[in-house]
Amino acid sequence: MQPTSFPINLRHACSTRKSVSEICRQLGVNRQQFNRYVNGEAVPSPHNLARIAAFFGVRPADFSLDPAQFELRLVSAAGGAFGTDVLHTCFPGNLPSLRRHLGYYQTYHVSLSWPGMIVCSCARLDEHEGAVRVKSIERIQDRPHEIRQFSKYVGLASFLRNRIFVVERSTGPEPMIAQTILTPFETHQRIYLKGMTMGVSWRKQNLPYASRVIWRHLGTDTDRRQLLSRCGVLQPGSRQLPPTVREFLDASENPAISIPFNEA
Repeated sequence: MQPTSFPINLRHACSTRKSVSEICRQLGVNRQQFNRYVNGEAVPSPHNLARIAAFFGVRPADFSLDPAQFELRLVSAAGGAFGTDVLHTCFPGNLPSLRRHLGYYQTYHVSLSWPGMIVCSCARLDEHEGAVRVKSIERIQDRPHEIRQFSKYVGLASFLRNRIFVVERSTGPEPMIAQTILTPFETHQRIYLKGMTMGVSWRKQNLPYASRVIWRHLGTDTDRRQLLSRCGVLQPGSRQLPPTVREFLDASENPAISIPFNEA
């Protein structure tokens, strides 16, 4: 990379956004370190360069172009934004804030496949090479109907504007996409995250649905076997449900909502 082209091109790219502070927040990059990049005092690592390039919709190598060429490339990227990985630039968002929520969770949501019941699953948020990965496991044994279901989901998490956005896909041969949006319960309540989850029901003709969801944080190190053993379908009044979970979900008042399709 030419030593003079990178800071010039980076400054021009930054001038197209609201502020450098906002860029740093969305990238999860330290402002002081980013200023060193802008001022030509340091060059980002290949990993950070790739993240910065993705944020502006260009390739890492584009920052070594002549400034006039870079300006044209940046305009071209803005004009055809959907030809670049614009969604990926949202992840992980505010990484320092998201790090406070890393660890294992017991998760609960009102079920559409088992009406009036609550599905208890487990999830983990962990950081890897600047991204926050999500892994969820859902294990259900419905003995009366002789049903055994074991599903795994993998995805990414982002922290934007005090919200945690989780996008996952199932790992089976016919994958599905699910999305969950979470927010901290309240200022002094650090254990729970509450929100909505949206996906496709396992039963009920694979209808799309939306349901309240609540995640209970269990720390960064926990007994994974015990965590998995608690997964399943629970009655709304089950003693296995913490009071906060029971009150937030209250299946009678907050049922899972299916979204039917009109057949042609």
